[in-house]
Amino acid sequence: MKIRMARISKRIVFLVLPLTVAHVFAPIAVAADPVDLGDRPAQLIAGLPNGELRATLQACAANTAERSDFSIAHRGAPFGYPEHTREGYIAAVNSGAGIVECDVTFTKDQALVCRHSQCDLHSTTNILTTPLAQKCSVPPDMSSSAPFSNVKCCASDLTVAEFKSLEGRFDKVNKKANTLEEYLSLKNTPHAESVGSGTLLTHVESIELFKSLGVKMIPELKAPQVPMPFTFTNGDQWTQEQYAQALVDEYEANSVMPADVYLQSFNLDDVKYWINHAPEFGKQAAWLDGRYRDKGFNVEKPKSWKPSMEELVDAGVTILAPPMWMMLGLDKDKNIVPSKYAKAASESGLNLVGWTLERSGPLDSGGGWYYQTIKPAVKDDSAMYQALHVLAQDVGVVGMFSDWPATTTYYANCFGKM
Repeated sequence: MKIRMARISKRIVFLVLPLTVAHVFAPIAVAADPVDLGDRPAQLIAGLPNGELRATLQACAANTAERSDFSIAHRGAPFGYPEHTREGYIAAVNSGAGIVECDVTFTKDQALVCRHSQCDLHSTTNILTTPLAQKCSVPPDMSSSAPFSNVKCCASDLTVAEFKSLEGRFDKVNKKANTLEEYLSLKNTPHAESVGSGTLLTHVESIELFKSLGVKMIPELKAPQVPMPFTFTNGDQWTQEQYAQALVDEYEANSVMPADVYLQSFNLDDVKYWINHAPEFGKQAAWLDGRYRDKGFNVEKPKSWKPSMEELVDAGVTILAPPMWMMLGLDKDKNIVPSKYAKAASESGLNLVGWTLERSGPLDSGGGWYYQTIKPAVKDDSAMYQALHVLAQDVGVVGMFSDWPATTTYYANCFGKM
């Protein structure tokens, strides 16, 4: 079944303004209208070689546009704000994202919360500067020559009240540090000083925020980093299936229409659970394809894809979400083209969603992990738009995650990807 991500009639305006930290990354009000996209798109377009893509994108600079469901906010807007924070989510929506992600994990008292990993609090929050550091699964060992090398602080170490007392921070640490100050140093981290900390949210609070902003939701059920079933402080237990159901329950309890939610998981069994037990949500659940971790997997060798595209379709999967490099390759002239994987997925009827633009940092050395199949064609940051153009026009992705949604929003409006 073909899934179309429906259009939202929220109006935004492209404004090409000087990119200053104070202007672009300053705190902004909920539901600001029009949206200021800053000049990040213009910076990228300026680096493109002369040609049709550059000319078309430049011609859109003064256009009035709409918020786009093609533009998916990855963890909020972590290019400029601490990830999974209220401030980052608002920035993402005001950059034109039509769909926003809350990665979901749980606390020790059975609350679902927004966090990229169950055990990342030591790097994404200020927990180590608070008394709650002693509640971490692996607190810093100050008697060691490398006291922070193995530190591990999990949402499941805390109650939801304790979790909510923390502040979000840019996800950057130095595991080789000898002092806490060195470990948490944000030296040379753009925007960190001007933006500062962020407000952590429970999953329900993210639902309330996203509803108020008029956007759709794309939660990812994160893999537990504790044994399952997990026993909570009240004695209740969650199996993996109950955990997957709890995510659905919070949308139903908050009267969110299934059409406005795109559940995700790297665990195919989670997706199958939703298809079979919550079909109104499961029919547009996305399987995040992590088979790149499998030895022998190759995007150009169909026999290495297990399960096959046809088997995924037969299981009821409608949306496949791989990293962007899995959908790209190069022809003999080093032009970016769709991979065999991408072609096979499209031919089987699967809808494709890619991740993640603005994630690799400067692309002047081949683009890193997200561009690994097209490195010879990646010269600088403008390659983002070249890759996105192939993904949108030739591969036919229905949505694209970005760490700074303005980049994708600009493209989506220019090419009618709404």
